[in-house]
Amino acid sequence: MEIRKIWTSTALNDYVEFPHCGQVAVIERFSQELKSGKTRQETAYVITSLTPHQAGPESLLELNRGHWEIENRLHWVRDVTYDEDRSQIRTGNGPLTMACLRNFAISVLRLAHYHNIASALRELAARPHLALGLIRI
Repeated sequence: MEIRKIWTSTALNDYVEFPHCGQVAVIERFSQELKSGKTRQETAYVITSLTPHQAGPESLLELNRGHWEIENRLHWVRDVTYDEDRSQIRTGNGPLTMACLRNFAISVLRLAHYHNIASALRELAARPHLALGLIRI
């Protein structure tokens, strides 16, 4: 369960040191953990170049949800499943190349309708011929 509230304003546009500031917003999120029942409140401050005519409060909330969907579906998988932060590839084009390969692998697995990437990786590691089949080799 998650409840979101948003307040938007253009009153601070001249005071904010952000090029092309269209509006500012405050988003409050209230969520409850399913297992423990513990409630949590988060506050996010937003600066956007979108004017109120281009994106009203509901549109800003939708854009914010979209951002977190990307964060949860891609970056979280890279951080946790691939343990990317502890990678020892740190020089030249290595880090960018590995990030691209991880993104490619995640995308292939999502297109193959795998929802749990960690589980898919374990399954494909045990049966590599299936992994090759996903990329038509």
